[in-house]
Amino acid sequence: CYLSTVRIERLKAAYDIDVRFRHFPLHPDTPDEGLTLEELFAGRNVDIPAAQLRMTGLMEQEGLPYGQRTHTYNSRLAQELAAWADTQPGGNAIHDALFHAYFVDGQNLTSKDVLLSVVTKIGFSTEEAVVVLDDRKFHEQVDADWALSRQYQITGVPTFVANGRGASGAQPYEALEQLVVAAGARRRT
Repeated sequence: CYLSTVRIERLKAAYDIDVRFRHFPLHPDTPDEGLTLEELFAGRNVDIPAAQLRMTGLMEQEGLPYGQRTHTYNSRLAQELAAWADTQPGGNAIHDALFHAYFVDGQNLTSKDVLLSVVTKIGFSTEEAVVVLDDRKFHEQVDADWALSRQYQITGVPTFVANGRGASGAQPYEALEQLVVAAGARRRT
């Protein structure tokens, strides 16, 4: 998802489209303390240093910073926080801030302190965010997004859906442009 942010911004600038993030249960059973990448990919024959090098190169091509992650973390609370932020003016900023915290800084998105730090960085109310997190106010919204992903038979991220058409994986800009044009998007003038 993070890799596609620059491409999505290009699409938004070029076409009259409405972009909505939907939440997906990627590794929902990950414990709060996270898993090392070695634990995550155990038995899957993944060359982690090579994969990290590849991702670093792809991020550089898009002009995005990228850290050397050592762990993966459960993103459920971050998804609930993002669902709340999406109801606030300027709420879209939380997605980039969460991506940065996770992919650049390697922070544990299960940590309430980390999430509140992200909220502070984007200038949102930490008091409201505490209530959202403590009361799990957007639990049902994220459950609904997870159900939608099952309905669409989505199995990975990022997945792009436009007017019933879809594309999975970190697609090049041209493929995303074809997707939105096929879905009826009009070029901005």
